[in-house]
Amino acid sequence: MNLREYPDQDMMMLDLADVIASELVSVLDHSKTASLAVPGGTTPGPVFDALCAADLDWARVNVMLTDERWVPESNPRSNTALLRKRLLTNRAAAANLVPLYRAGPLDDAALTTLSQGVEAKLPLSVVLLGMGEDMHTASLFPGADNLTKALSRNAPAVLSMQAEGAGEPRVTLSARAINSALSKHLVIKGAAKRAALAGALEADDAQDAPVKAVLQDMNVHWAE
Repeated sequence: MNLREYPDQDMMMLDLADVIASELVSVLDHSKTASLAVPGGTTPGPVFDALCAADLDWARVNVMLTDERWVPESNPRSNTALLRKRLLTNRAAAANLVPLYRAGPLDDAALTTLSQGVEAKLPLSVVLLGMGEDMHTASLFPGADNLTKALSRNAPAVLSMQAEGAGEPRVTLSARAINSALSKHLVIKGAAKRAALAGALEADDAQDAPVKAVLQDMNVHWAE
């Protein structure tokens, strides 16, 4: 794991957007397409605001979420809606969205379709993650119903996940899908998240600190 500390959050977000754009350009120099997985929530918004203007061939970039609540885009808690508003705009509007939601029930048929769509884009080129103070990342929550399966080496690319405090049922990339990435980034802010990261590193079991399952070769970006 590589930890990079920044003097302020604005500098961190701009630098991270530049790094991700450069990595995507490098992949596109050698491959027909690139795949980028990003989180929802408010933390990565400033990264998206800068990244969407990056001068690269976005039409060859497949963009997906690391996790999604099982709600339609009309719902204010939809990560997909946030992605369309803040990343899939400007030059990045040309990117190809790989969905983590489809209308209807969250059943085996839906999961199979979504997982096949993601699997076709693996390995990921770049993944950006966030982390909660409970040491969850994506929707890999401590105590979640499908956490053991999601952390296994032969997990499907996408799983459903329900956990106390997670709100709506969710779908998430598995640890295997996340760890397929050529480059992994984790962005965190504040002392509490820094302490949570330290706790994850010291944890004996990723069941208690799911982010631990993806920290190998991770680039961690932190600012107070």
